[in-house]
Amino acid sequence: MKNILWVVCLFIGITAFSQEKYTLSGIVSEADTGETLFGVNVVIPALETGAITNEYGFYSITLPEGTYDVYFSTIGFATVKNSVTLSENTTLNNALAIDTQQLDEVIIKTDIEALNIRKPEMSVNRLTAETIKKIPVVLGEKDVIKAITLLPGVTNAGEGASGFNVRGGAADQNLILLDEATLYNSSHLFGFFSVFNPDAIKDLTLYKGGIPARYGGRISSVLDIYQKDGNKKQFKANGGIGLVASRLLLEGPIKKDTASFLVGGRSSYAHLFLPLFDNDNIAYFYDLNTKISYNLNEKNRIFLSGYFGRDVFSIADSFSNNFGNATINLRWNHIFNDKLFSNLSLIYSDYYYGLELNFVEFDFDSGIQNFNLKYDFTHYLSDNLKLQYGLNGIYYQFNPGEINPTTETSGINPFKLTDKYATENALYADAEIEVTDQLSVQAGLRFSTFNRLGQDALNVYSNDNPILYNSDLDIYQKATPIDTISFKRSETIKSFANLEPRIAAAFQLNETSSVKASYNRTAQYIHLISNTTSPTPFDIYAPSGKFIEPQLADQVAAGFFKKFENYSFEVETFYKTVSNRLDYVDDADLIANDAVEQILLNGEARAYGLELLFRKTEGKLTGWIAYTLSKSEQRTPGRTTEEIGINNGQWYNSAWDKPHDISVTAQYELNKKWSFSANGIYQTGRPSTFPNGQYEFNNIVVPVYEARNSSRLAAFHHIDIAATWTPKPNNPKRWKSEWVFSVYNIYNRRNAASLSFRENTDIGQNEAVRLSIFGIIPAITYNFKF
Repeated sequence: MKNILWVVCLFIGITAFSQEKYTLSGIVSEADTGETLFGVNVVIPALETGAITNEYGFYSITLPEGTYDVYFSTIGFATVKNSVTLSENTTLNNALAIDTQQLDEVIIKTDIEALNIRKPEMSVNRLTAETIKKIPVVLGEKDVIKAITLLPGVTNAGEGASGFNVRGGAADQNLILLDEATLYNSSHLFGFFSVFNPDAIKDLTLYKGGIPARYGGRISSVLDIYQKDGNKKQFKANGGIGLVASRLLLEGPIKKDTASFLVGGRSSYAHLFLPLFDNDNIAYFYDLNTKISYNLNEKNRIFLSGYFGRDVFSIADSFSNNFGNATINLRWNHIFNDKLFSNLSLIYSDYYYGLELNFVEFDFDSGIQNFNLKYDFTHYLSDNLKLQYGLNGIYYQFNPGEINPTTETSGINPFKLTDKYATENALYADAEIEVTDQLSVQAGLRFSTFNRLGQDALNVYSNDNPILYNSDLDIYQKATPIDTISFKRSETIKSFANLEPRIAAAFQLNETSSVKASYNRTAQYIHLISNTTSPTPFDIYAPSGKFIEPQLADQVAAGFFKKFENYSFEVETFYKTVSNRLDYVDDADLIANDAVEQILLNGEARAYGLELLFRKTEGKLTGWIAYTLSKSEQRTPGRTTEEIGINNGQWYNSAWDKPHDISVTAQYELNKKWSFSANGIYQTGRPSTFPNGQYEFNNIVVPVYEARNSSRLAAFHHIDIAATWTPKPNNPKRWKSEWVFSVYNIYNRRNAASLSFRENTDIGQNEAVRLSIFGIIPAITYNFKF
């Protein structure tokens, strides 16, 4: 009885001295446009706590009853202070005005930095559209992809090559999202430009590791980009006129403070001048960004966004091709209550590639389509616990290729590679927990499944072995199908299921520094079948199935993070392994191949490295220095002790292995009229395979090649500069303009895109021929807005 009385008294005492807790929530937007703001710090200094707005500007935090000063702050905007009395659940929306002045209140700035330091998030980089626009790039066109390759752990595939590589991974291992829709090709004109119009972009986040459980389907990285919603206050326009391309963006209210539209277009036009030089070749691109947003009420918002882009390329009367992405996304944001936020999305994505060969009189079409349904929830259970959970389902249709004659006399018979179908489904849950004042943890689990659906004419092989090893010649050969079998679309040929755990932790050493660590497992069910070092429009996506296993990656990372008054320093180390990494056998024919299983073997890959990032975040001079020391390798041993595998089963450099990668980026604001920027890049040369001998057989010279990727091209490096002149920075009129003068590769470095070998018929000797894409390129761009 005494024990029971003691428990009752203790309970009464705790209740008497405890405080009621209430939830403060709301949406933070930009004052001038009504655009919601992602990553705004909501700080309560008295309690040394706070929150950060999500991708749609929503925040929620649970606090004890009382009166508090609440600060809303983010880089580039004036800090807003509100005094709030919490005696019930309260909604507090806020609008921040643009302000280029530095923060004066040191205590608030320190608290904001402490929030970022203790957040359990690592291997993540964020860039705003304004930062991207200040980086000088080729031909004067601001470029998202070029900007992220200046970050540690990210490299490009070379000049004139599309895609990017993250932590030793292939380009197809990156999930690229634009307003949640998947893009399968991120470049225009074979890598000269990216598909992202910088005027239409709100912000981007690159996850190199510690990938949250809500993302799946790729094993190297996630590039998550959101478009602007459109100005809900007033009509505005901005654009630019350059030497090879121009752009225009229009946005404004459909109904003030309630509904808005955004439409932006870009196009290149250098091909229009080619006829002046008796050149019949054509190469240009165009794209269109659109968005409509509508606030139904305080708890419901609807968005309809889309992207359409095309590249057109032709050489005289020989051939022509066009390719590009198209996406549509219908989204519904709903606030159930002050603690529960949801987003429902219905997404369509399409990638198309078309090639017409006039000299042989046929055309070739291929592509991939998917329909994606996502339902995501963010649940703020308390100020120490946030849950994110949801589900998504994707339906794929793969068109590997179709050939049709273009004339009746072409002699080409119509030929259709077999279409393939699949579904990918997932359930996920993420928990972000503040265990103590110093320790924060983010733990998640994703359960993904992949079903290869029925198709026509699936090959059947003896012993289910589509590729044979010839021990006499030490080569792999295609197995001859013994039959084909057709399935109904509703049937499942092969199914896969994977658990993908994710965990990250941050331990705060003091107010300005912390250590972090993460582990994540990811699964990738679709594969880019390619034997090139960077994606090309002709590459084919293939789903996992009876003969192709999904790729599985495990990555661990650890890092140290330090904030100074105007600087920050980050160092991270990582180790990643990949199983079921596909590799093609020697002399493989990948083009228009309806049985790619006959030329592919399963292997493994690994990558590890050290990344350093030093930033200067405030003052007239800002920028960063990034350095990566890394190694990326892969291996495909024989399936039996008799087989030699690929490269004799030994580890060899992956095509994107670049041990040393350093980049420097700087912006300097001289005054209101003039600003300057520069960046420099140095990378170890890309691995290549060169011939090291030859022999003659039946009067034919046959080259003998060295071990795969055992040589390298010369080191890749260049320096770019730009100056921006604003003639009338204080012009009270709505029309504002600026001139951007830039020089790409100021010392005219002729970086090698490739090295080929041929016989010089004049001297009868073999010679190496270097292909270089760019030398020095000056450019002028006129930007305007009103």
